[in-house]
Amino acid sequence: MTRPLTQRAIFLFWAPLAATWLMIATEGPFLAAIIARLPDPTFNLASHGVAFAFAVLIEAPVIMLMSAATALVEDSESFRRLRNFGRVLNLGTTIVLVIVLLPPLYDRLMLDLVGLPPEVARLTYGALWLYLPWPAAIGYRRFHQGVLVRAGRTRLVAYGTILRLLSMVMGALVGVFLFDIPGAWVGALALSSGVVGEAVAVRFMAARSVAELEATPPKDGGRGMGYGEILTFYYPLALTSLIGLAVHPMLTFFMGRAVSPVASLAVFPVVHSLSFVFRAVGLSFQDAAIALLGREHQHLRELSRFGLALGAVTTGGLAAVAFTPLADIWFMDVSGLSRELTDVALTPARVIVLLPALSVLLSLQRAVLVQGRTTRPVTVATAIEVATVGCLFVLLGFGLDWVGATAAFTAFLGGRVASNVYLVPQCMKLLRRRPAPT
Repeated sequence: MTRPLTQRAIFLFWAPLAATWLMIATEGPFLAAIIARLPDPTFNLASHGVAFAFAVLIEAPVIMLMSAATALVEDSESFRRLRNFGRVLNLGTTIVLVIVLLPPLYDRLMLDLVGLPPEVARLTYGALWLYLPWPAAIGYRRFHQGVLVRAGRTRLVAYGTILRLLSMVMGALVGVFLFDIPGAWVGALALSSGVVGEAVAVRFMAARSVAELEATPPKDGGRGMGYGEILTFYYPLALTSLIGLAVHPMLTFFMGRAVSPVASLAVFPVVHSLSFVFRAVGLSFQDAAIALLGREHQHLRELSRFGLALGAVTTGGLAAVAFTPLADIWFMDVSGLSRELTDVALTPARVIVLLPALSVLLSLQRAVLVQGRTTRPVTVATAIEVATVGCLFVLLGFGLDWVGATAAFTAFLGGRVASNVYLVPQCMKLLRRRPAPT
């Protein structure tokens, strides 16, 4: 883009992506509310949280395909190469999930290493089998969503998510009323149904953009990024997702050995879902910023102004829930938690009110680095975040005997702050090297 980028233009481009993430963010509270109203809610909520944490950890390598497609796909050859690269990732992540589900390895991992109660481990096992289509479907849809974002067709991304939600609701209803399966299995069936339905829909919606790319002659005579260069660009992003998503299984492991383990595991997905509703807006900003920044970061000032307002609004929204009577309404009436579990959830919900603003900042920082083809600092920042989370939990949860959920979310906040602080000089160094706008 060479013309001035207004705040209205940013909003119109970003809004469908934000709507997409907000719709995705409703999945957690919706499913938690269903599970909380089915038999054995505490064990099933805990199992749902554990299964989801491991499912997203295994899918981690494919998550950044959307950002990669937004940044790299510009002609027929780059489309073909990144598509093939994504297919290998999709197959690999599915194979990893199957290996995890082999009974001897699963028992060793969940019972001995993570230390789950036997009932939670049993419910988690069935849920993970229902997540089997999840990694490949996520990778397939995120690649094609990146193609749509690159083409400026962000509204189609949002339409696909509407179909995802409808598929998810149908999956949940089938699980509850037709199969009468445990709540944790209902959650897994619903989420898998949703992403598979969205993957199919997005492929049809991207057909026009794909045809345009396939008809675009390769630049530089087809001497664009080869598979080795794509791997060099992508592996820090994949490693970033893998390291970042390792936080959930790590915290699950720690909470299982801290004060109030079952209660902490039960409220963790509920509190996380609440924060994700507001953090999702910040996450949606990353791909919009990558697409709008410009190759020389010429629109950074306008995007920074937009991000500042976005961070203030999202953090204010979470604070309005966590520090007012809305908290009881959310946790008890909407999410279906008991009074006892609500009391456990309140403190961590209040601890993390700054996370939405920090997520907006992180999205802008990552966009600057990805657009500048400098992805290694993104990985280092995530490693710093995870290491900080682990150290803080050990100090708070084991050293000071805090309730596991409170220690987990406090550590989560501390890790995000450390990540943001590290990336500030990295972004400044990259921006100082950019050519002056012409």
